[in-house]
Amino acid sequence: MKHDGNAAKKLRAIPVKHEATDDNAALYQARQKIYPREIKGRFQRLRTLAVLVLLGLYYIIPWVNLDGRQAVLFDLPERKFYVLNLVFWPQDFVYLAAFLIICALSLFFFTALAGRMWCGYACPQTVWTEVYLWMERLTEGNRSKRMKLDAGPWNKEKILRKSAKQFLWIAFSLWTGFTFVGFFTPIRELAVAVVSFDLGPWETFWSLFYALATYGNAGFLREQVCTYMCPYARFQSSMFDKDTLIIAYDEKRGEPRGPRRRGEDYKAKGLGDCIDCTLCVQVCPTGIDIRDGLQYQCIACGACIDACNDVMDKVGYPRGLIRYTTHNAMAGTRTRILRPRIVVYAVLLIGITAAVFAHMLTRSPMDMNVLHHRNPLYRVLDGGRLENGYTLKIMNRDTIDRKFEVEVAGLPGMRIETDPALIMVPAGKVVDVTARVAVEREQMRGAGMDIQFILKTVDDDGREHLIREKGRFLGPVRR
Repeated sequence: MKHDGNAAKKLRAIPVKHEATDDNAALYQARQKIYPREIKGRFQRLRTLAVLVLLGLYYIIPWVNLDGRQAVLFDLPERKFYVLNLVFWPQDFVYLAAFLIICALSLFFFTALAGRMWCGYACPQTVWTEVYLWMERLTEGNRSKRMKLDAGPWNKEKILRKSAKQFLWIAFSLWTGFTFVGFFTPIRELAVAVVSFDLGPWETFWSLFYALATYGNAGFLREQVCTYMCPYARFQSSMFDKDTLIIAYDEKRGEPRGPRRRGEDYKAKGLGDCIDCTLCVQVCPTGIDIRDGLQYQCIACGACIDACNDVMDKVGYPRGLIRYTTHNAMAGTRTRILRPRIVVYAVLLIGITAAVFAHMLTRSPMDMNVLHHRNPLYRVLDGGRLENGYTLKIMNRDTIDRKFEVEVAGLPGMRIETDPALIMVPAGKVVDVTARVAVEREQMRGAGMDIQFILKTVDDDGREHLIREKGRFLGPVRR
C-alpha cells in the first residue's frame, strides 16, 4: 500500500483538540469561591454558642492565674506542664498518650453515634472559619453584596471594604498567634515583651507561624481544608452505619421538586414538597447540594436544615424535609442506638478515662531516682562496716513546698545518712541529695544485694506520703 507523505504531514500539522473528561475536570477544576448565605435557626444558634464558648476558653484560659501562677502553662524550658492544680513532668508522658487515646476513642464513639457533629460544631477549622466569615459579612455585606463586590471592578468602595476585612483578619490572626504562644510562655510576660518590642526569636516565629496558619486556613482555604486536607472526611464512612445520625433530604416527600404558586394544589401537579429554592445549597459552607444524598463534604452543621425549615414555615408545609435522621429511619426501620460498636467504644472510653483520672488523683506528689556512686563502688569503714554512696534525685510534683526524709530497708542493721537530714524541696523542683548507706560486712551475702530507699513526707499538715525505690548495695566478693 502506497503512503501519501504529504497527506501525513498535513495530518500531523492539524491541531488536535482534547476535550476534558469528567475525571480530568474533577482533578484540575479551579476552585470556585463559596459565598455561604447567612441563615438563622436553632442549629445556627447552637453553632454560634459553640463558637463563643470554645473561642472564649481559648482566649481567656491563658490569663487565668491560680496560686500565683498561670493556671494552664506548658513550660517547655523548665519541662513542667501546669494544668490547674496538677503539675506534669516529662516522666508523665504516659498521661499524654492516654489523653490522645481518649480523644481518638471519643471521636470514634461520637462519629458512630452522631455522625460529623464534631466537624460542624467544635472542630477548630469550623470555629475559626465562622469568625472570619462574620468579619467578612461585617465589612463586605451579605451574600449577594459579596458576590457583586468580587465580580465588580476595583474602585474606592471595593478597596475600602477589602482593606477593612484584611485589617480585621490580620489583627485577629496575630491575636490568635499571640494567645497560642501564651500557653507556652507566661502570657503576661509575653504581653510586656510585645509592647516593649523585646520578643524573643522563638516567640516571634511561633506567633507569626500560628497567625499565618489561622489566616490561611480560616480566611482563604476554608472548606478546602475539610474537603481535601482533613483525613477525617475520607475515613468517616468506616465508622458510619445505617443507625448513625446524619443530615438527609427526604426524597420520597420532596420529589419531584419544582416551583409553584402559593396556595395551589401542588400535589395535583405531581410535585413534592421541595420548591427548588436552592437555599439549602446557598447556606452550605462547603457548597454541596444535600438533595444529592450524603456526601463526604458534609460537615453536619445543620445550616441546610434551618434554611429548609424556614422555607417550609413560609409556604405552610411541615418541617423536616431536610433533617437529622438515620438511613434506617428514612427507610421506615427502627433505629438502634445501642449496638455493638457503640457499646465497645463506650466501655473502652469510660474504662480508660476512669483509670487515667483515678491514677492522676491518687498519684504520689513526689518522685525519686537513685543513682549509685561509681567511684568508689563501696568503702570499708573502721570496724569492718561497708558503705555505699548514692545521689538521690528527689522531685516535688506538688504545687506547695514539702519536707522529706529518707529511710532504707533490705538488710538488718542498715543505716542511712543524708545531707541534709531533713530535705526541703520547693514546689515543682528537683533537689539532689547525697546519701551514705552503711551495713555490717557479715550481713552481705554475695557481691551485691537489693535494698529499698523509702522517701516520706514530714509536713505539718498531718498527711503522709511515701514511695519506695529500689537500689543496689555493693561489697567485696566473699571467698
